[in-house]
Amino acid sequence: MTIHHCTIDHCTIDHFTIDHDGVTIAVSRGGRGRPLVLCPGLNSTQADLHELAGLLRRDHDVVTFDLRGHGLSSAAGDYSFQSFLGDLGAVLATVLATAGGSGAAPLLVGYSLGADLAVHHAAAHPGGIAGLVLIDGANPVPEPFLTPDVLPELRAMWTDLAARQQARRGTPRQVLLGGDEIVGLNAEIDVVRAAILDRYRAIDVPISMIMSTAMAGEGDGIAQRFNRNWRAGIERLVRQRPHITTSWLEADHGLVFTHAPEIAQLVRSASGRAGRAAS
Repeated sequence: MTIHHCTIDHCTIDHFTIDHDGVTIAVSRGGRGRPLVLCPGLNSTQADLHELAGLLRRDHDVVTFDLRGHGLSSAAGDYSFQSFLGDLGAVLATVLATAGGSGAAPLLVGYSLGADLAVHHAAAHPGGIAGLVLIDGANPVPEPFLTPDVLPELRAMWTDLAARQQARRGTPRQVLLGGDEIVGLNAEIDVVRAAILDRYRAIDVPISMIMSTAMAGEGDGIAQRFNRNWRAGIERLVRQRPHITTSWLEADHGLVFTHAPEIAQLVRSASGRAGRAAS
């Protein structure tokens, strides 16, 4: 493992890679305090999360990384949910094995798909993390999103997104997945979320949810339907797991980019709860 150092705002950031499952995962680490692993979501990179990561580094030892096919990580032949889950597991194993920091179990923060990955990892590795902060993901929605009536529209949207992302190739914000791969993964996420309540039942650390009030935007029709489904999923979760702390931000699914200061403060509060629970 080769480590390169850089300094941003008087904070030294280490950049290195992890070889896992035939893929090279790009990782960055810097800051001070409780260790925190920040997992991006589908079509987002650690470069996209730079504002939130920078705020959290003020009082956390922050690890960020790029999922396969994203950012500075390499392409892969497999973009399934399980393959992305393996990427997160490889990063966390390296964090726990690497000397330095406080030696405390890390707080795991996941955005969108990253939140679903965080729940699945925590459920399968009891005692491995101090707490979870889930940002607009891991939602046990009562209805799937990719129903036959909206699939053509969503397929066209994601195909267009994949085409536009071609302009980012060769940059820290590149995303190499094609439209069909994005559609396939979203269909898999629907299946994952249909059973995710069982995963929550296996987790015994503090969990905080940070959710958008208008996940699909402010439009009519499909947007309103998706937003109702999104809120209904969290209401369902809290009924079954009332100890979960939930915060709502007046935002759409891009809240992690538009509301980084508010999210950073909520993460700090969650980190404090996780620390008290562990002591």
